[in-house]
Amino acid sequence: MQLETQKLYYTPEEYLEIKEKAEYKSEYRDGEIVPMTGGTTNHNKIALNLAASLKIALRRKNYDVYIGDVRLWIPRYRQHTYPDVMVIEGQPIYTGTSTTTVMNPVLITEVLSKSTKNYDQGDKFLYYRSIPEFKEYILIDQSQYHVMHYVKTAESQWSFTELEHESAILSLQTVDF
Repeated sequence: MQLETQKLYYTPEEYLEIKEKAEYKSEYRDGEIVPMTGGTTNHNKIALNLAASLKIALRRKNYDVYIGDVRLWIPRYRQHTYPDVMVIEGQPIYTGTSTTTVMNPVLITEVLSKSTKNYDQGDKFLYYRSIPEFKEYILIDQSQYHVMHYVKTAESQWSFTELEHESAILSLQTVDF
């Protein structure tokens, strides 16, 4: 009897091939394929409301807003991920010949869940910071009034603002919003 073992390391190209046929959403983390869990309705509402507000505010400006179905490639850390909301200034820079994977967001937002909160605040933020165009990161807690807002002020320097009240106002620095 021969047991079939599962491959533990994949190239980015193998991941993209598998992704084309997969019935579930997954991220690529430097050789590992990580299935993504489904989001809550609250998560979805927050991401959609922010994306819609950004889309309206940035109309007729040189920005495009993308939601969780557009993949982001982070070459330095070999990561394929799906941010909840991304804003790209000017034209998207794509990997390969398709228009499914971008590389140049100026702003990224993640809506936090219990299972991804630590990753979104830690390693994922580290990976995002390697993107030259990336200047602003917003983390929104879906279960309480809590927003963490990071803005790049200089090379390797970020300022942090925390919003914890229903009446708090988020003011973005890299886009007029």
